[in-house]
Amino acid sequence: MTRQFDIIGQSGALYRYKALEELKPVSPGGANYLFVSWNGDTAKIIHAGETDSLHRAVFDNWDEACAEHGAGEILARLNITGAVRRAEQADIVAKHRPPMNPAPPAAKAKAAKAGAPPADPADSAPQAG
Repeated sequence: MTRQFDIIGQSGALYRYKALEELKPVSPGGANYLFVSWNGDTAKIIHAGETDSLHRAVFDNWDEACAEHGAGEILARLNITGAVRRAEQADIVAKHRPPMNPAPPAAKAKAAKAGAPPADPADSAPQAG
């Protein structure tokens, strides 16, 4: 049975991801990918990436994600078009603020102006689907 996960972006769009092991062999094509840790059925996004070669790039930061942030699984969504991948990644980062991604410029400016750290994204964590 294929495990699928609906990830919501800041825009409200839903993106359907699959566990990487279900995409084997790993595709050489473009994709978005997420490093996640699990708390029951709730995923915390550790890193949101996009690449033109899932096969080549997906493990670049995996060891760091596991050791420093407790990542336990990679989710991926195949997507050939670079502009669409980058927009999806930005939408997910804006909503979930993964610790391994830089904060979006608007979020940095807002937090600096308020004198407070960015809000905790845990209240909008993705759920297993």
